[in-house]
Amino acid sequence: MNNENWNSADKDSPRTWDRRQFLAAGATMLAAPLLAGVTLRAQTREIGAPATAATSSLTPLGSGNGPYPTEGMAGYSETGPLELMKFQRRALGPKDVAIKIHYCGVCHSDIHTIHGDWGKIQYPQIVGHEIAGEVVALGSSVSKFNVGSRVGVGTMVDSCRHCPECLRGAENYCENGNTQTYASKGRDGTITQGGYSKFIVVDEDFVLSIPDSIELSEAGPLLCAGITCYSPLRHWSVAPRKRVAVLGLGGLGHLAVQLATAMGAEVTAVTTSPDKTNDAHRFGAKDVLINKEGADFSKYKRAFDFILDTIPYQHDLDRFIPLLKRDATLCRVGVGKLTTPNEYGQMTTVLSRTSLAGSNTGGIRETQEMLDFCAIQKIKPQIAKIPMNGINDAWSKVIAKQARYRFVMDMDMTG
Repeated sequence: MNNENWNSADKDSPRTWDRRQFLAAGATMLAAPLLAGVTLRAQTREIGAPATAATSSLTPLGSGNGPYPTEGMAGYSETGPLELMKFQRRALGPKDVAIKIHYCGVCHSDIHTIHGDWGKIQYPQIVGHEIAGEVVALGSSVSKFNVGSRVGVGTMVDSCRHCPECLRGAENYCENGNTQTYASKGRDGTITQGGYSKFIVVDEDFVLSIPDSIELSEAGPLLCAGITCYSPLRHWSVAPRKRVAVLGLGGLGHLAVQLATAMGAEVTAVTTSPDKTNDAHRFGAKDVLINKEGADFSKYKRAFDFILDTIPYQHDLDRFIPLLKRDATLCRVGVGKLTTPNEYGQMTTVLSRTSLAGSNTGGIRETQEMLDFCAIQKIKPQIAKIPMNGINDAWSKVIAKQARYRFVMDMDMTG
């Protein structure tokens, strides 16, 4: 990775560290005492493949150029259940990698997309952007992977490649709009279908290498939830002697606590669920605040150098912004229904010159850096595996805040 200018005047600031320096520092910190229901329908629907095309007819491991018949769980409306859909993945282009998907994490973004919370989409739609699997075939010009490589695919599968953001490795902020892993129009004009499926074809430049020390079943959630938290923690220089609050202890929050702790920060977890207190401490939090009506947070006024807000529901920002030190930042990464925006008072940020910001996943280089950091620090999501046909029940539990802490679809699991 090329060294990146993090716009800091302090040469010793983590913002100016390149990837090797940051990971090396992380390895040092590791040793320090500081870190001492609706069921599957019998009648499946089909798109783009004849009725005789079955998953068992996939091209043998490591050979063939496709197109590849496969199947996945698709949404057909904003309110209906996900149903099995047979379809085809494209034939391999020169730089394409064919991936047999073994696992796919279940992100709240998937639910928001199908339910139309973020705008209208085209149905049928297969979601899922926390993909982990194995390379089974390669395009003629692929140089980064081999057949059998352990790989992942996150929230993006393409970008314009030439705008300033793409050129600096921030494809997630592509000025011309990147191609999302699902519900996005690809270069060929088709709508991308995501990882709640058994197979995918992706350009090698948007495929991640999964370190051997990370269990494949635990890799997927890092590619959305993990990088969504890691990127702002890095950008706002979270480091030893910093005090950080993490709002929300769900799929994102439980990883954010681990990441900030591994970076050396003193972390306070804020949750509405008292039964998560022990988990928060297990993930590394020093303090746990229960966010309930009438809760008194006055002793934490101007206490934090950074607050990461992972809550995807409408909530009172005026309760948390005053907890920031002067010139500190609250960064929002949890996004819920666009029709229920969060608001804050006009004087809330003025009184202490605090900032309210947002952050959107991370680029490919940064995502690979995050994976390597998690491998060194032994950071992993707490997951519960589900079969493909258990997705509707899993979604109900996510909405009810019953996930502990990330559901992962296991393509070989039956249920």
